[in-house]
Amino acid sequence: MTKTPHDIILAPVITERSMGGIGMSKYTFKVAKDANKIEIGKAVESLFPGTKVASVNTMHVRGQMRRQGRNSGYTASWKKAIVTLKEGSKGIEFFESMT
Repeated sequence: MTKTPHDIILAPVITERSMGGIGMSKYTFKVAKDANKIEIGKAVESLFPGTKVASVNTMHVRGQMRRQGRNSGYTASWKKAIVTLKEGSKGIEFFESMT
């Protein structure tokens, strides 16, 4: 079964740190846990026309412990990808409109 780009790129990560990387053409996304760097790069190029991916860095984010009264548990773990675009590449409008 092949994965579509929408199955690979799940959501943008909007934090103060991820917004700081936009000036260096670095964009952060929440991605599928089983996606590899090559699939992530191709998905970004197909979802955002005019972009050229230079590199992809991935990391697993551990779930945090949360409490509800005396009950405790963990939030779900997830995978994060930081995508760096090439020098002459077009930016991603979604992130550009937020800065």
